[in-house]
Amino acid sequence: MQSAHKRWRLALGRAAVFAVAITLLGLSLAGARSAKNSPTNSSGVLSPDKGKLKILLDGQPIGTEEFEIAVSGSKWTARGTTELRVRQGASARVSGTLVLQPNGAPVSYEWTSQNDKKNGASIRFENGVAKMTLQLQGAKQPFEQDLTFGSPLISVLDNNLYHHYAILARLYDWSKRGAQSFPVLIPQELTPGTISVEASGTQGANGKSYEGLRVSTSDLEVLLSVDKDHRLMRLEVPSAKVSVVRE
Repeated sequence: MQSAHKRWRLALGRAAVFAVAITLLGLSLAGARSAKNSPTNSSGVLSPDKGKLKILLDGQPIGTEEFEIAVSGSKWTARGTTELRVRQGASARVSGTLVLQPNGAPVSYEWTSQNDKKNGASIRFENGVAKMTLQLQGAKQPFEQDLTFGSPLISVLDNNLYHHYAILARLYDWSKRGAQSFPVLIPQELTPGTISVEASGTQGANGKSYEGLRVSTSDLEVLLSVDKDHRLMRLEVPSAKVSVVRE
């Protein structure tokens, strides 16, 4: 089994990953151990949300994401579409639909990406197992893979779909606070692993006060700012000079 080396990176122009993507890489199942403060949400934790996010690289706008998180029957559905301007004036588009139980556990996920090629995948989650079917343009047949996690409460954090961090902010147990560990899946990378999430105190931005949330691996941090209702307002990766701001 490969080592539990962890890092974030910006992924630029790959078959299933393109433009500015905040990605967890190299996370092995060996590193996906449950921490003492791992949340065990059993009731509804999600809340309706809808908005538009502006994506900036080194202070310059490079794209937007429109998303909605809403009740759908007995479950919840989170949909998002990101439009990005990539190198040499080309554009890229990625869309995702995530179906969740009221406690935030994923039921299914589908994504499509299109720049020079169109790729996509569908995933079913059953008892802590992600059953994935990946379809790449030009491939003779789909690629299938099963990934096993230690818990059904998996955080899906896909490339270029930043509203997934809004869901993560809901999964965090704010009443307990402290560092909490989550199994995580990055579908476009076919990568499972674990992340640590911890409240970082009150933050100020543009004259407003927000609650901070630090998402980290061993060598890099993503900083979230949420309002009093725990809606995602801002996401930053200081080392990559990436910011995502709610409009």
